[in-house]
Amino acid sequence: MSLIDCYKVITVTHHNLDVQEIGNFYIQSNDKDACLNELRDDFDIREIIYLETCNRVSYVFFGERDLDHDFLTDFFSRINPALKNIDSSVQKFVTTYEGESAVKHVFEMTSSMDSLVVGEREIFVQFKKAYIKSKESGLTCDFLRLLQDFAVVTAKQVYSQTRIGEKALSVVSLAIRTMLSKVIGRNEKVLLIGSGETNQLVGKFLKKYEFKNIEIYNRSLDNARSLAENLGASSYHLQDLKDARNFDIVIICTSANQVVIDLPLYQKMLNGDQSEKIIIDLAVPRNVSEEVIKHCNVDYIDIEALKSLAEENLNFRKGELVKARPIIAQQLQAFRKNLFNRQLEKAIAKLPSELTNVKERAINKVYHKRINELPAEAKDLVIEMMDYMEKKCVASTIRLSKEI
Repeated sequence: MSLIDCYKVITVTHHNLDVQEIGNFYIQSNDKDACLNELRDDFDIREIIYLETCNRVSYVFFGERDLDHDFLTDFFSRINPALKNIDSSVQKFVTTYEGESAVKHVFEMTSSMDSLVVGEREIFVQFKKAYIKSKESGLTCDFLRLLQDFAVVTAKQVYSQTRIGEKALSVVSLAIRTMLSKVIGRNEKVLLIGSGETNQLVGKFLKKYEFKNIEIYNRSLDNARSLAENLGASSYHLQDLKDARNFDIVIICTSANQVVIDLPLYQKMLNGDQSEKIIIDLAVPRNVSEEVIKHCNVDYIDIEALKSLAEENLNFRKGELVKARPIIAQQLQAFRKNLFNRQLEKAIAKLPSELTNVKERAINKVYHKRINELPAEAKDLVIEMMDYMEKKCVASTIRLSKEI
């Protein structure tokens, strides 16, 4: 078995299991380091990295055991005792990679080519953190260090030499980008209606792009005030929306499963203002009535249009995979060469001490008696010649290894 064949990956991802079920393949023990150490010892694993995310769990390791059915069954029954009955179906849920395929998979994973959302860089950071954690726990050494180094370089090349990370995919990010394309300055008055998770994220974007004139409306005044304090905004109860005046942009997303802004309410809010307003409706179902969209001067953006744009952008990112694959292939070739060179260097580093040991054994044991029978001058010459040969053997080996 060659060194590269010892690289292995066991993974469970969104490709073959619902995201909600992936947690069953996480390490269940509260002491993950202890569990990983036991796995390393009991399964003849020399080094291991444990990566756990919301849509995948991966065990990246260096070892000689084949990832056959028995290995996987035993391995996951140790991970989670509740999986002890998975014997007959383990390979339906688990994907394995060995040798070059394992190295390639790690490169593609960190480059976000294998992610649920292609091009999202979070997995790159997650893998780096997982490696650092394993290193600090004494679970990795030279082989996985080399893999991690190459994975980082590969991911950076993919992100810099392709457009795989371009074009926003998050609905909120797309909504803000669409809004920014329609406004000139940052003095527009924004009505932020609802203070749930979606609008909290909207608030972060508004703060980032330095919108100052913001009013927040919500059924819970406490929640509205909390978000308003973070944004330096004014906060009001939702029932006060009828008194809103002189606004330019409405961003709405409430938990109400019904229309919040109907035509009579919107006309009160306008108070005779006939200028065009931007309305971004991020609620499902819509929080703005069809009558407002039809009869009022509004540039209306709803979540369905944003989802369609997100799908279009995702398809664009997937198209960049064609450009990314040659980078992966090039880095895989470089990794093979580097792995060989690294092992050659380590072997050569041991050569001087090995040759010294051979020389000392020859002088002090194998030929000790015969050397001592020589005249002093001849004895000195033999020792001198052996010292010379020792140095030349080391130098010649290093020279030849560089030629190789």
